[in-house]
Amino acid sequence: MAAKSRALYIDLLKGLALVVMIEVHIFNSLLLPEIKQAWWFNYLHFINGLVAPTFTFTSGMVFVLTMSKGVGDLRKFGKDFWKRLSRIGMVFLAAYSLHIPFFSLSKIWNNATFANINSLFTVDVLQAIASGLLVLLIARMVFTNNKTFFNFSGVMTLLILLLGPFAWKIDFSHHIPLFFANYLNRMHGSQFPIFPWWGFIFSGAYIAKYYIAARDGNNERSFANKLIIVGVIFFFAGVLMINVLLPENLASIIPHPFFFIERLGVIMALLGGGWYFLHNKPTSKSILLDVSRESLLVYWLHLQLLYRDVIWGKSLAFIYDDKLNILEATIVTVIMVALMMVIAKAWGTLKQKNPQWARRITITILGGGFLLFLIR
Repeated sequence: MAAKSRALYIDLLKGLALVVMIEVHIFNSLLLPEIKQAWWFNYLHFINGLVAPTFTFTSGMVFVLTMSKGVGDLRKFGKDFWKRLSRIGMVFLAAYSLHIPFFSLSKIWNNATFANINSLFTVDVLQAIASGLLVLLIARMVFTNNKTFFNFSGVMTLLILLLGPFAWKIDFSHHIPLFFANYLNRMHGSQFPIFPWWGFIFSGAYIAKYYIAARDGNNERSFANKLIIVGVIFFFAGVLMINVLLPENLASIIPHPFFFIERLGVIMALLGGGWYFLHNKPTSKSILLDVSRESLLVYWLHLQLLYRDVIWGKSLAFIYDDKLNILEATIVTVIMVALMMVIAKAWGTLKQKNPQWARRITITILGGGFLLFLIR
């Protein structure tokens, strides 16, 4: 394990989060409303609520681990800098493409109502990740000293936690353009503003510091044990504060620090458990790892198949909106997950064996899609 620049258990957790994310979107969109009122659904809702924190946390951690070397190239705006910047740009592009009301520039222009524009500008988890990673990239260029960079990540985590409850109550659209205001809270429909979701990205970046030290010291077992112990403490501290000690009016504000601590605790414990799960395994091959490595494709494609009008002018979510029982929703979930796994495996294999063809296909699809968007 010590020889690997990226811990497989981090990728494994990210892949698991993506699979559960598919279940979240399908169950939330298609399941009968009365089923969502059952006593057990609250527990499922909590588990599902761990997906976005896990996805953002692992994205921040992996991003830092993959640029732990070669900082000089970043500062010189070398090949590595443009490669990372283009990847962040792809995340932004995928994020906003999911929110365009029409796949046609003329239709958007002719139907530029406030609702359509605001829908385009709302911030989802991909925007939160891309913007957070962009800040980390800039910080890595500015703070070449590792200690300073990780201190910056820790300070940013604390600032997001402390400022979140205040940012939650301000209508920033009165002070800055709506495009930027939507990054700060949910007042205009954003589901994943930077408060508190940047907190998971920057905490992932900060904890990468301890993983690197453990990896370089060949002491990952101790790191995994500490993750589990601290994670369990964080989780129970969060549960105690939210459900017992905090007044209800404070506990209901999502960005409060204990919302973060509770979920971070679960993520840390799962990450430590992942190390034990993969420890001494003879192979690094796993379908979840394939999903993790193609996370952007899986995230973007399953949402397109679920919400875009691809079935005789209607979306899957429109056809089966709030109509499926548990068995039916589970079957749809299994089919969608299996399809995403096959696509992730196929695309990953193509990129590995024929990178030039993969690049050409990507450019063709993006270029053709953009041209179609302009002329429709």
